[in-house]
Amino acid sequence: MTRPWWISSITLGADQLTKHLIASRCLPGESLPLIPSVLHLTYVQNTGAAFGLFKGQRALFLLLSLLVIAWVIREFLLRRSALTPSLMWGYALVLGGAAGNLIDRLRLGYVVDFIDLKVWPVFNVGDSAITIGVALLIWRGLRKR
Repeated sequence: MTRPWWISSITLGADQLTKHLIASRCLPGESLPLIPSVLHLTYVQNTGAAFGLFKGQRALFLLLSLLVIAWVIREFLLRRSALTPSLMWGYALVLGGAAGNLIDRLRLGYVVDFIDLKVWPVFNVGDSAITIGVALLIWRGLRKR
């Protein structure tokens, strides 16, 4: 079975690389259409949470990120032998995404978002990983019942 640390590392690397590419090539608010009216790359400096909620609550988000990361690492260590592939992928994606957003908050004071579907708030690779990871964990939990 694939080690969860590799999944988390690849997720974190992809998140940080894509954020760096956008931030180094675009100005805040700049939008580049890839598929007009469907998919744009829009550079946003998000000081809030999902959907831009609770803007400016940096200390709260730092604490929440650290708690999520600690919880996932605890789950990895306690359940190491019982991790099914869906649990392993779920936890690993959440860990990689949360770590990527934590790094942004610590380094920059905001999270770099850039994937703009025009019908949804702008997000990033780490946000996608967290969403997919949580969906896998919920799916596994529901399936187990």
